Amino acid sequence: MGTIDDYLAELDPADRAVVGHVYDVVRAALPDVEQGTSYGMPALLHRGKALISVMRTKKHIGVYPYSGRVPAVVAETVEELDYDKGTIRFQPDRPLPDDTIRAIVAARVAEIDDPTLRRSGRG
Repeated sequence: MGTIDDYLAELDPADRAVVGHVYDVVRAALPDVEQGTSYGMPALLHRGKALISVMRTKKHIGVYPYSGRVPAVVAETVEELDYDKGTIRFQPDRPLPDDTIRAIVAARVAEIDDPTLRRSGRG
């Protein structure tokens, strides 16, 4: 068991299925990720850096790519993405498409691999 497994076990079955699916897509796209925490949230880590966290909140499911740049980058190619700096939101009955999840992962991995991408996104 790990931090994400523990978190998923606490969710009701419907939310567990939706949140767990996002983590499953990430793991399939990047099999070497590890479970951990970042900013007090269960997270998947890539090369020791926070990659993504997915959490059920009162009003939505939040995807946290630990980046202010990634949501905007992904929104350029995905219509009707509900996001703010550092957060992508969706409703359980309208889950993110797998391609969108993979795009989030690809954008965040690019930042982890090339930290200058993060700095260039700041104003």
